[in-house]
Amino acid sequence: MSEIARWPDLPLSAWNDTCETLYRWTQIAGKVRLKLTPLVNHWWNVTLYVNSRGLIAPANPYSGGTFDLQFDFIDHEFRVETSNGRVESFALVPMSVAAFYAEVMRRLARLDIDVRIWTMPSEIENAVPFDRDLVHAQYDPVYVARFQQALAQAARVMTAFRAGFIGKASPVHFFWGSFDLAVTRFSGRAAPPPKSVTPNVASWVMDEAYSHEVSSCGFWPGNGGYGRAAFYVYAYPEPAGYGETPLSTAEAFYDKNLGQFILPYDAVRQARDPDALLLGFLHETYAAAADLAKWDRKALERQA
Repeated sequence: MSEIARWPDLPLSAWNDTCETLYRWTQIAGKVRLKLTPLVNHWWNVTLYVNSRGLIAPANPYSGGTFDLQFDFIDHEFRVETSNGRVESFALVPMSVAAFYAEVMRRLARLDIDVRIWTMPSEIENAVPFDRDLVHAQYDPVYVARFQQALAQAARVMTAFRAGFIGKASPVHFFWGSFDLAVTRFSGRAAPPPKSVTPNVASWVMDEAYSHEVSSCGFWPGNGGYGRAAFYVYAYPEPAGYGETPLSTAEAFYDKNLGQFILPYDAVRQARDPDALLLGFLHETYAAAADLAKWDRKALERQA
């Protein structure tokens, strides 16, 4: 398989309506997870994970057992699978957010899982509650399958990047609030509370998310303020001179409005060696943050 076939074309303009619908669908699964799982540092308990078929919210505890919530983007099916062997599923087809929400709740009830969530979407301006959203109702299986493949490739490379760090690091996981795949490295030092305001998210939630100094990278399918699929890297708090760092990755740049380094997804998928290009970008932007902020790199990184 060619590299371009491995990294599919994913123009946001071709599937924007589907992307916005799927964004809200994943929040419904994520909020079920939020309601049932104990808080883990930086909200790592609420994230979804990329697997070989799509996205999964695994092993949610309930009534002495667990259950998985699975978005299967190959067979285009949503499944609830319990640790006692019971399963409920329905097809992923064009349907409103309200209809999807109702169907998820119906399937959980059939499995004797009684959970109530706050139906207001997080991190979305001018949001409509899930149970009243009849506008977002698109599902293009072709582009969802491409999205699944892009996630799988991004997760694979980001997992390799994570492996070189022996300090505190997050899993490679999918944040449904911001609809992005991310992995974060920590210096071990505390950080000041963020000053920004996030729609439908309390300040104490963000305080927990950014309680410690980080260098974080991730993949957006087109949201995140850039408008196209891209990889990003940022540091919090951002050290002086970070945005002026010269990069060896020619296609990458620092976006002053976002406060992040950006590498367009198209540059990766069209590269002769996508893995090498992406890893080079991730390593050099992390190194810039770590050096400028004076991280103890010898103690935090795996030595060859």
